[in-house]
Amino acid sequence: MKEIIWLGRGGQGAFTAAKLLGAAYTINGGEKYALAFPSFGPERRGAPVRAFTKLDSRPVSDRSQTEKADYIVILDDTLYSPQFRDLLKEGGKIIVNSRTAIEGAVTVDAEKISSGYRLPTVNTVMLGYLVGISGVVSGEEATEAVRGYMPVKIQEKNIRAILQAAEEVLR
Repeated sequence: MKEIIWLGRGGQGAFTAAKLLGAAYTINGGEKYALAFPSFGPERRGAPVRAFTKLDSRPVSDRSQTEKADYIVILDDTLYSPQFRDLLKEGGKIIVNSRTAIEGAVTVDAEKISSGYRLPTVNTVMLGYLVGISGVVSGEEATEAVRGYMPVKIQEKNIRAILQAAEEVLR
């Protein structure tokens, strides 16, 4: 089972990104199952939020928080802690939206792409970086998930942001 932890702040779309990843994983059917769910305290904008995506070849019913993740995706670098390294499986990666290098993490400037498309959050950009780094889903699968779950008026710019981020990884 592949497990991804998403960290963000209320209103940044961490849970939306977690759901999009799950939808992208199952988009072509077959023996692919996903579960995405949030975990947060007081529901207010700006409060820390964790979301989880679990991907497997068997139905996923375990809604417990991930103990060891394959990937940890952090939308806001103020939430990063070196202790997150202890939550990684062997070979796992932490991906952080940050303009500053962070030891032990892959840092990306998601704000740059996000602002280029006038997106209010970096969630789909970070999904794109995860697509490029992990390969758990393809850019096409992520595109189809956006088309299936996002309002039509914001689909194209989110799709372009995902694909641009994924391409940046491959350069």
